[in-house]
Amino acid sequence: MIWLIGSGLMSIDYAKVLDAQGCDYQVVGRGSDSAASFTEKTGKAVICGGLAQHIANTKAVAEAAIVSVGVAQLYETTKQLIEAGVKKILVEKPGATAQAEIEELRKLSEQHGCAVYIAYNRRFFSSVLEAQRLIEQEGGVTSFNFELTEWAHVIEKIDKPQEVLNKWFLANSTHVADLAFYLGGKPRDICCFVQGSLNWHQAGSVFSGAGMTEQGALFNYSANWESAGRWSVEVLTKENRYVFRPMEALQVQKRGTIPLVAVEVDDALDKEFKPGLFKQVEAFLGDDARLLCRLEEQCSLFPIYEKMAGYQY
Repeated sequence: MIWLIGSGLMSIDYAKVLDAQGCDYQVVGRGSDSAASFTEKTGKAVICGGLAQHIANTKAVAEAAIVSVGVAQLYETTKQLIEAGVKKILVEKPGATAQAEIEELRKLSEQHGCAVYIAYNRRFFSSVLEAQRLIEQEGGVTSFNFELTEWAHVIEKIDKPQEVLNKWFLANSTHVADLAFYLGGKPRDICCFVQGSLNWHQAGSVFSGAGMTEQGALFNYSANWESAGRWSVEVLTKENRYVFRPMEALQVQKRGTIPLVAVEVDDALDKEFKPGLFKQVEAFLGDDARLLCRLEEQCSLFPIYEKMAGYQY
């Protein structure tokens, strides 16, 4: 049995995947409005009242759980599941919004023998899987760069708690940073610069930095939330430059040439389901979790993300 915690839009995407994979699962939610919408769109009933009540009322604990609640509830929800005895958890990014919280989850998971993974679904894009294959053939990454620009004029209008907006770099931009470090390598050294501020994100609005990975590849990044831009990742080998712009597509610039050429990938699953989600859930429920972001990995990157975002004072 799998528990899907949350009945919002993301949970609807998860339900579609779980149904397609023939999984036996229960959906646990809080509010009746989101539950009604979930049932209307999926045909699946929701156990309302919240996770704590469900745990108190059930005799059998799920073998695995997927946490698809709001960012502000990720930490507490995951903590409840670990303490209840669930042994495998996939929690939406970033898992928590504070270093102390993510470390507490790591300690709890070790004490209870629970494997926790952070759901960065872009790792499972068909474009990313193909790029990994090509990069390996060409001897690995020599350098990379990425852009994490967020559209402030759009974000300032969305209905999110201020505590989440205050940590928007963690809550959203780490999608890009995780993919870049996943493909290019984890930072060994990093130098970060932050300027500006926004009403909803006081820590900064313009970000730039550079560093070196544990394998010796150089990287740089930038983001200007007060100007134009978009998400992108570029990874370079000795032979080619691989470009994710948009992230779902893969283009290549071959050495000695100028044009960017589209790389053909089998993206049927990314079109039928939310991109990356099918293979992510398949990896989580199967015996091959190599591509997933382990909680321990997220803990090691958290201080780097906070430094990049200007959350370390």
